[in-house]
Amino acid sequence: MKFLLFTFVGVVHLFSLNSGKAIYKNDISRRTFQEIKEEIARYKDVAKAIINLAVYGKAQNRSYERLALLVDTVGPRPSGSKSLEKAIQIMYQNLQEDGLENVHLEPVKIPHWERGEESAVMLEPRVHKMAILGLGSSIGTPPEGITAEVLVVTSFEELQRRAPEARGKIVVYNQPYVNYSKTVQYRVQGAVEAAKVGALASLIRSVASFSIYSPHTGIQEYQDGVPKIPTACITVEDAEMISRMASRGNRIVIQLKMGAKNYPDADSFNTVAEIIGSKYPEQVVLVSGHLDSWDVGQGAMDDGGGAFVSWEALSLIKDLGLRPKRTLRLVLWTAEEQGGIGGFQYYQLHKANISNYSLVMESDEGTFLPSGLQFTGSEKARAIMEEVMRLLQPVNVTQVFRTGEGTDINFWIQAGVPGASLVDDLYKYFSFHHSHGDTMTVMDPKQMNVAAAVWAVVSYVIADMEEMLPRS
Repeated sequence: MKFLLFTFVGVVHLFSLNSGKAIYKNDISRRTFQEIKEEIARYKDVAKAIINLAVYGKAQNRSYERLALLVDTVGPRPSGSKSLEKAIQIMYQNLQEDGLENVHLEPVKIPHWERGEESAVMLEPRVHKMAILGLGSSIGTPPEGITAEVLVVTSFEELQRRAPEARGKIVVYNQPYVNYSKTVQYRVQGAVEAAKVGALASLIRSVASFSIYSPHTGIQEYQDGVPKIPTACITVEDAEMISRMASRGNRIVIQLKMGAKNYPDADSFNTVAEIIGSKYPEQVVLVSGHLDSWDVGQGAMDDGGGAFVSWEALSLIKDLGLRPKRTLRLVLWTAEEQGGIGGFQYYQLHKANISNYSLVMESDEGTFLPSGLQFTGSEKARAIMEEVMRLLQPVNVTQVFRTGEGTDINFWIQAGVPGASLVDDLYKYFSFHHSHGDTMTVMDPKQMNVAAAVWAVVSYVIADMEEMLPRS
């Protein structure tokens, strides 16, 4: 999972929240906001049926059990790997067997990087074998590795101030963790900034809210015209220890070996399934999560949980015999971890129909107990979403926060389509994110049940309302 934040823009419907004024859609519909509130309130019984089935009924724990079967069978699913393609084929079969409609695979080209053997050993002031994880798309070292003195910095600004000291060294970033979106810039840009001042390699303190000596990997980006240097994440504990040593004036030497390789782009697929709309089948509410993961752990949390509660949303709606007016489309993205590669290619393929997308939803921030929904859209659309979320009072998940986002749906949000994402315990999420700890042990079936219920209620009601969500 990677955070990309965009400013919302959009031009489509004229809408007024004042109950005495009318809503206009193509000069045909003239409904007051009060009438829309009453329409949403009529979904109370349907919402309860979905919640009861997901949380208390025969479907409880289903998304957890489905996910466990996949990740225990296939394991991690990095972009370009055989395990990812095996998972895609399994999901293609699963969605067909589940009775969903228009199940198909949409071809995409995705990056293929493998980390190979890797190690880092501190040689001075004492010998210490360090836990590392190479960062995605990093080049490898020469076979003999890189042995060099270390320069420790806490920020890019400090690196610039001490640029003359960096040449020929390994730069170690010991940046403080503020939050993911601010701190991740060191992982993404650390190698480039170190290379600009002549460093031989860079080691980045893992971007994590909590650590028990576990490195956290993720994508990093090289820059045209800047030398490519090897880069990896080290643990929070080692970054802080090395920083303390440096503050005492110790000379620190590290030997870094990385067998990382980049291969030509591989063939892959976005996986798609639908419940076709009964009245406006050309209009779409999209629910999604990504099927790929990093090559450590099981990819259960990031983003197996999001992918499977998205599948569960359609399963719940189908099991209740519901068919919304517009099409509910499930997309399981590929190569999200490389920067939304599958999501971007889907957008390029389907953006000609952008006016038919009422809402795009992506779950990629965990499926722990939700506290609400993040939403990006017009104030008019937000007011509608707040009414929809009231239907989830039985599970006490009713809040609508700002900034709905997701790497794979941000292309649509930037173009003006309303977007939503789940909100839950981000501290816990970033404790396990992109690490060996991302396994089924992190997941809680009861919390997944609630997440699936929220996802199903929101997607169904928005898909079944008489009108699409208004844009600015």
